Amino acid sequence: MTGRLACSLPAGDALRMQEPTRREVLHFKSEVRRWAKKLDLQPGAITVRAMNSKWGSCSVEGRLTFDLGLVLQPKEIRDEVIVHELLHLRVPNHGPLFRSMLKAYTQVPPARGRS
Repeated sequence: MTGRLACSLPAGDALRMQEPTRREVLHFKSEVRRWAKKLDLQPGAITVRAMNSKWGSCSVEGRLTFDLGLVLQPKEIRDEVIVHELLHLRVPNHGPLFRSMLKAYTQVPPARGRS
């Protein structure tokens, strides 16, 4: 045993393991601000950092935090998570009103898993 951990990915998998560039993060934050304006919402702060188990969160103070990995996801996924977290500024739970509003703005079923 060498004390090293080795893993391999199947050939052809297009996983981006690197962190986003500063420019990509700034562009992502501008997407959040664009959605906030469209939804007539004002987050207290927008933070992008490494998160362990979810794409984003919204604090009771209105701070939005997004995972660095979300920045590298396709636009449809980014938009859904951005809208999801912004809507928590209006509706703090995942009840019927929240789901209805999310569907109205994203026009796709809510993603399963992280969020």
